[in-house]
Amino acid sequence: MFADTAKVFVKAGSGGRGAVSFRHEKFVDKGGPDGGNGGRGGNVVFRADENTNTLADFRYNPRLIAEDGGAGTKRNKHGRNGKDLVVKVPVGTIVMNKKNEATAVLADLSESGIEQIIATGGEGGFGNAHFKSSTRQTPTVAELGEKGEELELELELKLVADVGLVGLPNAGKSTFLSVVSNARPLIADYAFTTLTPNLGVVNVDEGGFLVADIPGLIEGAAEGRGLGIDFLRHVERTSIVLHLIDVLSDDIAKDYKVIREEIKKYSKDLAAKPEIIALTKTDAVDDELMAMQESELKKVAKKTPIFAISSSAGKGLKPLLRKLLSEVELAKERVDKKDSSADVDDEALPTITLNQKQLGESWTVGKRKNKFIVSGEKIEKFARKTDFDNWQGVERLRDIMKKLGISHELERQGAAPESTIEIANKQFFFYEQEQ
Repeated sequence: MFADTAKVFVKAGSGGRGAVSFRHEKFVDKGGPDGGNGGRGGNVVFRADENTNTLADFRYNPRLIAEDGGAGTKRNKHGRNGKDLVVKVPVGTIVMNKKNEATAVLADLSESGIEQIIATGGEGGFGNAHFKSSTRQTPTVAELGEKGEELELELELKLVADVGLVGLPNAGKSTFLSVVSNARPLIADYAFTTLTPNLGVVNVDEGGFLVADIPGLIEGAAEGRGLGIDFLRHVERTSIVLHLIDVLSDDIAKDYKVIREEIKKYSKDLAAKPEIIALTKTDAVDDELMAMQESELKKVAKKTPIFAISSSAGKGLKPLLRKLLSEVELAKERVDKKDSSADVDDEALPTITLNQKQLGESWTVGKRKNKFIVSGEKIEKFARKTDFDNWQGVERLRDIMKKLGISHELERQGAAPESTIEIANKQFFFYEQEQ
């Protein structure tokens, strides 16, 4: 079964917790701390696979969960790292994270073999051996492992092709694709024969290109009529639109305008792509009718190139394919020039930004009702890994807040010892109350 959309839940593995342990050996009166660190949680990785061609499997298995890291143990043994979960998806898959109407594209896997970490595993917590120092010989504090990322994602497959075929049902798209390429789509003499997109490789002279065929469009497709509008995403990536029109049409100008209007309603970018028209089934008409139909079409298609072909008779195919190859190569050159000019512009514009260390250590303090809310990448990470059931762990978090200047800012904003502080959804008092 073909499917080009899916919703999935992904969860990276959580890190293992660090261990609190002390050496217990014969003839060693007071052994030092030897609690090992927890292992890292596994990542969720998406990989574009040329042998995968549908998202259907995710409809039956929508939960993708990587392995947790193992806990640390005594004798400084670190917990094992969780295995990454590598998820194979079709080439052309877009991974999106939708939150509150906004959509963030996490990955566009447009080439075979590309990998992208979609959800990052949590770091393992330090064991108590990590906290030993000259002034702290017997630490009883260890960190919790950090939770792995959890995301609800939408997957969308857009076939990666150079030329996209569009047209009304039964315009001859599938026949054309079967004759000029290695594709073998279903062909029959009725509308809506094509129910799923098809890809075919076309070889021309010393070159070649990839063609995508989608189900035929009908008037009102943008409002949900017919099948093709659901698959127009598969020609969005193409460089050229090849518009096939049946030469035997009773109103050839109207047929052309119907498809163009539906494409414009769907996407202005798609409508702006270079277009070539192919009049199909021309072996069934004489020269006089052919000239009349072509004249009518030119009134609405203006300067768009028009080719007359018969796929079944092999008529007029070579000139059309050569023109398509030429346009594909020109489109690739334009992309290369655009990329190179963008690189030059980037180098020419100096920017002043915070480095990664500065960004990681930045923080903010705000107040909501009776709580002080502390936000920031580094301090939130420490809070998530703090065991709040261990008083030494909480004291360590307070020490870190002092070093980063957070405690001073809290006092400046009026925080008292009994004030509630919230970091990464964890709550605690600013200072412990003296009994």
